[in-house]
Amino acid sequence: MAAQPQIETGSPVYVYELPVRLWHAVNALSIVVLAVTGYLISHPLGTTEGEASANFLMGYIRFAHFAAAYVFAAAFLGRIYWAFAGNRYARELFVLPVTDKTWWAGLWHEVRWYLFLEKSSGQHAGHNPLAQLAMFTVFVPGTIFMIFTGFALYAEGEGQGSWQDALFGWLTPLFGQSQDVHTWHHLVAWVIVWFVIIHVYVAIREDILSRQSLLKTIATGWREFR
Repeated sequence: MAAQPQIETGSPVYVYELPVRLWHAVNALSIVVLAVTGYLISHPLGTTEGEASANFLMGYIRFAHFAAAYVFAAAFLGRIYWAFAGNRYARELFVLPVTDKTWWAGLWHEVRWYLFLEKSSGQHAGHNPLAQLAMFTVFVPGTIFMIFTGFALYAEGEGQGSWQDALFGWLTPLFGQSQDVHTWHHLVAWVIVWFVIIHVYVAIREDILSRQSLLKTIATGWREFR
């Protein structure tokens, strides 16, 4: 991947195409639903009064979790497709330009910038190198892990012969037993939650301090430099 082109102040750059922006919104909403319902599944609500047939709250919570998981997985597949079909910025989540010395210099600059050792951030139309590295090493493998282990657990309900079992059922014996898959699925979910919290903090921080748009860019697609 080539180095970021030189950017002139006051010249907006169209970065995030509509499919990327839609994926970002759907992905964010899915993660919120998955995190909340996943927490409630692992920490079930107290017993309610009345006949069991009249109280299906946990069933609705599990349904919301499974539905959001399907949306999350389908959106990620669409995002992978757009990495091939979209512009150069659409591929940044999946490709690290490790042979580009400029990228490494930018990475070191961003590390120092986040440690308040630089007076200004670098100008990057797409993800800055540090954000790109975080996406590539944490978010993407974390997402794949959650999809694979989630469907492996879902396959237990669907039973042998289901497509979920055929594609992901092999993971359970690989981990050892079902509870091990549950435990790792739960632990990595917290990694994703903390990643999202840091992601939101960094986006707001950069929008304020870096003299380039972040929040507006993910809404409109255009990066502006002030």
